Order: sequence, then C-alpha cells, then structure tokens
Amino acid sequence: MTVEGFIITLIIGAIAGWLAGQIVKGYGFGIIGNIIVGIVGGLIAGWLFPAVGWSFGSPVLGSIIAATLGAIILLVIIGFFRRAA
Repeated sequence: MTVEGFIITLIIGAIAGWLAGQIVKGYGFGIIGNIIVGIVGGLIAGWLFPAVGWSFGSPVLGSIIAATLGAIILLVIIGFFRRAA
C-alpha cells in the first residue's frame, strides 16, 4: 500500500467511524474511539463484503458506505460485549 492509499484509508475510516457513531448511538466511544472503530470496520468490510460478492458502486462513496457498515457491525458487537461484562 502506498502512502497515499494509507492516508485515504485513514480518512475514509474516520468518516465511516463518525457516521457509525451517529447512527449507532449508545454504543460509541467518543469521536476518537469511533474513528478507530471506523478504520477497523473499514478493514473488516474491505475483507468481508468482496468475499460475499457485495459491491457498493463508486470507489470513494462505495468505500465509505462499506466502511460505515463494517463500523456499525463492529460497534454493535463491541456494545454487546460491553453490556455483558
């Protein structure tokens, strides 16, 4: 991965984490935590969605949508574990 690709991944993950934090209220970790969750969710979505054959259109918007969905899934899973503990 190039430096530019890495920076774009961080920016998309940050946007996705913020969006996921807005959508899934109550499971958030604050803005910095949600950005980190967005980056991790983007990585998960980048692996999971192509594996099941899902595509979301244009490269940038599709990446934001996929990363947001991945971050939402991750926030919900983390929220279940936080409430169970």
